[in-house]
Amino acid sequence: MTLQVELVVPEGEVWAGPAQMVIAKTRDGDIGVLTGHAPVLGILVEGSVVRIRPEEDGGAEVSAAVNGGFFSIADDRVSILARGALLGSDIDTGAAQSALDAALEAAPGQGEETPEIRYYRAQLRAAGAGS
Repeated sequence: MTLQVELVVPEGEVWAGPAQMVIAKTRDGDIGVLTGHAPVLGILVEGSVVRIRPEEDGGAEVSAAVNGGFFSIADDRVSILARGALLGSDIDTGAAQSALDAALEAAPGQGEETPEIRYYRAQLRAAGAGS
């Protein structure tokens, strides 16, 4: 059996398809989902990365930077409803790094990072560029 996964933003679908496993960071902690998982509803952490592992004979892992939203599991269906999301393969790392640098310069003080800064960092992680 496989999971049916949908990653959706207000503008439409970002990614959908079958997967073996999904890993996300919720406010209650990291969650890894396999088939048969109990129903769960969680709040996604702003500026986190969702990882979707395709079926064993499938392609490469899909990573997506998400800017908050919800994560729902029921009957082997995983719905990721994000305010904003970008697939790692679609991210221009140079542009994301420039945006992060500008946001860091504009940030007030040395306190907690803004959601914008966390999202730019997540974009770099999803694209495999670290940060």
